[in-house]
Amino acid sequence: MGIGGATARRLAEDGARVLIADVNDDGAAHNVETIRSKGGTAEALHVDVGSADGVRDMVEHAVQRWGRLDIVVNNAYSGGAHGDAVALSEASWDRGMDVGLKSMFRAAKYAVPHLRAAGHGSIINISSVHGMLVSADALLYETLKTAVIGLTRQMATQYGPDGIRVNAICPGHIVTERVQAQWDAHPDGLRFFEQQYPLRRTGVPLDIANAIAFLCSDEASFITGQALAVDGGMTLQLQENIGVQLGRYIQEHPETWFPY
Repeated sequence: MGIGGATARRLAEDGARVLIADVNDDGAAHNVETIRSKGGTAEALHVDVGSADGVRDMVEHAVQRWGRLDIVVNNAYSGGAHGDAVALSEASWDRGMDVGLKSMFRAAKYAVPHLRAAGHGSIINISSVHGMLVSADALLYETLKTAVIGLTRQMATQYGPDGIRVNAICPGHIVTERVQAQWDAHPDGLRFFEQQYPLRRTGVPLDIANAIAFLCSDEASFITGQALAVDGGMTLQLQENIGVQLGRYIQEHPETWFPY
């Protein structure tokens, strides 16, 4: 679903043969059906990327099915756990890091030999604007998304001589299917959120999928090791100016619902 689903569909439109690896079997199957209905090629595989065996089997399945590997998109996140170092449990920390960060290490471990064999490759790691700017009460998310950028840069340096490019994408607020349900109930809250963006809109999954498709294409053949913010310009702004801007908006729209 969300960014992963949009990315699978977008890459399939470009002619990629797509393996959707997910714990959400229904969502993966729906995307496979959608891709095939439009003449594309896709399969689904139940995978928990928090497991080394799962990631290894994912890579091997793609190679055995189609004979090669060219693109890896690491998008998994376990969700949930908020809090600071005092409040966050070690179990939540370990699970979040395992799925959100260590899975990318595992994907490289098993995918890079096949990308080398192909003579080229593109790895895309999904970070966040929270990897560039941080907020309170989100130690796990801010830490792992920051680490994704560091991991991306190291791997880009490491595997560049093999013709493998590694980039990260840092999305802003993306209205996925789950998030849309929240905003449908509180449209005034979404309008408030949109005021924080120079483009005066938040993102949709296709915005990120399009950026991924570009970074995987030959048009991006000289781009590696980058953390590309796809955020409608949100991270460009001076914080105090945003505060003044939002204060004025609230004065004009006192009915605004605050999402946090």
